[in-house]
Amino acid sequence: MALDKLKDGLQNALKRVANASHVDKGLIKEVVKDVQRAMIESDIQIELALELSKKLEERALTEKPPAGMTSKEHVIRIIYEEFVNILGDGVDIPLVPQRIMMVGLYGMGKTTTCGKLAAYFQKRGLSTALIAGDTHRPAAYQQLEQVAEDAGVPVYGSPDETKAPKVVREGLKKFEEYDIVIIDTAGRHSLEKELIEEIKRIKNIANPDEVILTIDASVGQQAGPQAKAFHDAVGVTKTIITKLDGSAKGGGALSAVAATDAPVVFIGTGERIRDMDKFDPKRFISKLLGMGDIEGLLEKAEEVMDEEKAERTAKRMLSGEFNLKDMYEQMEMLAGVGPLQKIMEMLPIGAGKLSDEDMLDTQHKLKMFRIIMDSMTEEEMENPNLIKKSRIKRIAKGSGNTTKEVRDLMAHYKKAKKAIKGFSGNRRIKKQLMKQLESGDIKF
Repeated sequence: MALDKLKDGLQNALKRVANASHVDKGLIKEVVKDVQRAMIESDIQIELALELSKKLEERALTEKPPAGMTSKEHVIRIIYEEFVNILGDGVDIPLVPQRIMMVGLYGMGKTTTCGKLAAYFQKRGLSTALIAGDTHRPAAYQQLEQVAEDAGVPVYGSPDETKAPKVVREGLKKFEEYDIVIIDTAGRHSLEKELIEEIKRIKNIANPDEVILTIDASVGQQAGPQAKAFHDAVGVTKTIITKLDGSAKGGGALSAVAATDAPVVFIGTGERIRDMDKFDPKRFISKLLGMGDIEGLLEKAEEVMDEEKAERTAKRMLSGEFNLKDMYEQMEMLAGVGPLQKIMEMLPIGAGKLSDEDMLDTQHKLKMFRIIMDSMTEEEMENPNLIKKSRIKRIAKGSGNTTKEVRDLMAHYKKAKKAIKGFSGNRRIKKQLMKQLESGDIKF
């Protein structure tokens, strides 16, 4: 996954602190060296890596731990705070009428991000439109048309027009009644003078409220200088980091943020229109250091779970009732939260994480089990005891699976039911949870 080198290096440095018998000058210097190596290997600019290393060492050697905090905890906190400082405080794009200009080099995911951003505003009740200001790249207009369709917003462009400022001027006139207008601009493989001059002209015409730099997580040591050049030309106000779901080192993107002082507002986590998350620096660094993101997991689950359904299922489980229908609902909720890989990333180090192989196997089984249950009757779902040999054959045939796979599902169900029965048998816990459910203290 993305940022692996940085993540592994930082987590190993923290483990060195956690496993040490005591904290002294020698340990601090070794840990700082580990952190510095992890930063450079992940493509964070060398100057930034050296500057941050110096701050870490200076603070760890001179600052005394606050009351109630051990020396180990203090060193870990310093590492956390200094990495958060690179990214700045978390910010939002205000939900008010505005014009947004998107800039970035070719291949940074800028056009796809335009669609994601449009969907974000549209979903929140703001009329949103896109303008195809990239008149150089072949099929740029067609690509923006596709992402606009996915986002459910209109788009203006002229495939035969070569002058981007003219297209932008016409688009602004067409969409003057819209709350949000997002302007896609051309990228290049490098920062050519022509690109800089064009985006300057577009900025003068559009007078945007926000200039957002889109930068790929895989960009290396050149990210900082590239970001600074855009910033010097048009004044970058915010940053969106794309492709954080790939194999990128990611350090370059962090260098870009440091070079522009333009805070990250979103991170792209996939190709789909909804694969963009609001960025929280503290949460991001917490995950990077292996401290977990339990809060993020709960928020993500809350977005997709049907509250009444979840509460009903919880009460049935606490009463010892659990049929295939209940299990199916649980699997649907889990599928809604997102790929299992993303869920496991939100858990802290040592929280029973699965290997990549086990994770893929679990995802496959969840998908297969739901397909099998889709071939069952309502009666069978509510009363699994009815499912015997002849029904197993029919269900296997109807779902395109083997009888063994149907039996595996039934074995999984029985095991889950047994565990739930044991849990519901604990009267003290059951009474406490039922009381919280009924009073509304437990929120789904």
